[in-house]
Amino acid sequence: MADLHDLSPVPGSTKNPKRVGRGPGSGTGKTAGRGQKGQKARTGHSKNPARFEGGQMPLHRRLPKRGFHNPFHTEYQVVNVRDLAKLEGEVTPESLRSKRLISSQGRPVKILGEGELEKALVVRAHAFSESAKKKIEAAGGSAHLISDEGQA
Repeated sequence: MADLHDLSPVPGSTKNPKRVGRGPGSGTGKTAGRGQKGQKARTGHSKNPARFEGGQMPLHRRLPKRGFHNPFHTEYQVVNVRDLAKLEGEVTPESLRSKRLISSQGRPVKILGEGELEKALVVRAHAFSESAKKKIEAAGGSAHLISDEGQA
């Protein structure tokens, strides 16, 4: 068993760094391996290849910016009343996730009124449309709001 102070890298696994700009005999003198002239030969050059278009006006500056996007809006996962007909008993975001009617536990759920409901269900969600609430209550069920305390 070797001691830590006896360890050394495998021969050939480490190389000395390339010393650029150290005269003509080094092989990387004068232009230091950067070629001649041009943007890439200059000091301080950096470009993001995803956005850089060779000096052409970049796409993100060519496209018009219009309207207003509210950064604080709530994006709900939508479930229709007709989808609730597949469930039994109490309907919660957990039961909707287990039946794959929603994709994420982390985002709030809104129940919309598309379709019909024949059975009485206790539905717990973060939001309800007016028509969905009426259809759930008309079928003998109840609609309860979940507070947003646990939401990010």
